[in-house]
Amino acid sequence: MAISDIPILSMLRTRMNWQQQRQKVLADNVANSDTPNYQPRDLVEPTFGRSAMPGTMSLTLARTAPGHLGSDSAGGGGGGFETNRAGGFEVKPAGNAVSLEDQMMKVAANQMDYQAATTLYARSLGLIKTALGRA
Repeated sequence: MAISDIPILSMLRTRMNWQQQRQKVLADNVANSDTPNYQPRDLVEPTFGRSAMPGTMSLTLARTAPGHLGSDSAGGGGGGFETNRAGGFEVKPAGNAVSLEDQMMKVAANQMDYQAATTLYARSLGLIKTALGRA
């Protein structure tokens, strides 16, 4: 079995490639913050469903008592948070809709996510090396 066949490593590589591309898109947004009529862009986050890991199934938590939190917010028990999906941003008189603060927050979050993925990838490879006795 090749290392590229291990599903978690394949997913981590896909995630890291997506984050590299997203960093370029976010950098373009920041660079064009003064360009008239420029609209900020972003990439759609990759999803890793059942097709990414064949033979696996999703697990959900069982609610054994009414006071327990369920895995979904519709299951009652309170504790669910609402998601604010309002994409409210201000358009400048020149038609530019880039918010530098928003873009820089996305850049920082993307960088932290990339560092977490690379650390996880390196540790996974380290575990494989240890299992093979090459540590």
